[in-house]
Amino acid sequence: MHRVAILFDNFGPYHLARLKAAAGVCDLLAVEFGSSSVEYAWNASESEGFKRVALNDDGASRDLPNKEFQRRLYNVLDEFRPEAVVVPGWGYRGALFALKWALNHGVPVVCMSESTAWDEVRNPIKEFIKQRIISHFVGALVGGSAHREYMEKLGMPTDRIFLGYDAVDNAYFETKTHEGQNSGLKSQASDLAAPQHFFLASARFIEKKNLPRLLNAYAVYRNSVIRMTPSQPWPLVIIGDGELRPKLEHLRSELALEDSVQMPGFKQYEELPEYYARAGAFIHASTVEQWGLVVNEAMASGLPVLVSNRCGCAADLVQEGGNGWTFDPWSEEEMASLMLKVTNDEEERLKMGRKSRQIIDEWGPARFALGLSQAIDAALCAPKNRVGLLDWLILWALTQK
Repeated sequence: MHRVAILFDNFGPYHLARLKAAAGVCDLLAVEFGSSSVEYAWNASESEGFKRVALNDDGASRDLPNKEFQRRLYNVLDEFRPEAVVVPGWGYRGALFALKWALNHGVPVVCMSESTAWDEVRNPIKEFIKQRIISHFVGALVGGSAHREYMEKLGMPTDRIFLGYDAVDNAYFETKTHEGQNSGLKSQASDLAAPQHFFLASARFIEKKNLPRLLNAYAVYRNSVIRMTPSQPWPLVIIGDGELRPKLEHLRSELALEDSVQMPGFKQYEELPEYYARAGAFIHASTVEQWGLVVNEAMASGLPVLVSNRCGCAADLVQEGGNGWTFDPWSEEEMASLMLKVTNDEEERLKMGRKSRQIIDEWGPARFALGLSQAIDAALCAPKNRVGLLDWLILWALTQK
């Protein structure tokens, strides 16, 4: 098997499932830039089945000055002597330092990416710089069809782009959710909205997650049910936390939703299946989302999904009317209408949940490992581009930040 170094900023639960699968197709060294994450309050994670090293054992990667970060990364790569290096995108300084090391040692680099052409406003100068960097990656592992299209636009040959980057441990969520549904044990999650189903959302409380509009849409849904049907509206549970919590709590109060919207805070990985087990449907309302791994989790847990059409996963994971629907995240009325639709027919809801599991079976860690293996093989066979002075200057400038 090929000796491969794969780099991430920090290993959360998502990464560990992928890395364990990848260790089955290559002699793997997993390098994390820091032992903690700035964005996510994950507990420290254990790994098995692959070699692992952290550049900063005592905190986040950003705590290391540039020169020290580069020294530690180069020492790790010098010692391991990989045949290929796999990097997380083109924006992390760790990815750029690794590219510099690889170019100096004649080692091919595979880029992992979940960027799309439309996930942010594109600047022509930045796009040119990005194209120059990507010209020195010789393979790519991307999330789905929208991400492949963007990578092609940036100049990567189609035959060196492979799918499967965005995966979670499907078996874990399916098994644990099943256990939760069949358990009589009292839990924090079962206290929230029992005995009926509820809508579940899982997101950081930041602007792009669009949670104020979700609350407004839920209020429209709730009023519609009360006005139009004899049924009781489903509650809404939003797990997560962040800077917008005070704003969301204020809006919940303004809408008189204190008794029907629960926000129980950030939940660790092992707590999540309890919520998925008791939910009736999952909703993800982001206005910007490169992929949306929580949608994978919900589908593996057997839930119908309502997903913003601005999520990178939507085109590949959501079959309209099959396992859920997509919607315009700026339309509260459309969100509310789909909430009403998914609660109206229990038999159809269960059928959609089964379809979710069927679809996501094709997008698990095994797909990540296969795509990674294909990208590495393609990279090892690809011709190497000459590195001109301009490209060295770009890499030097970008790693001085």
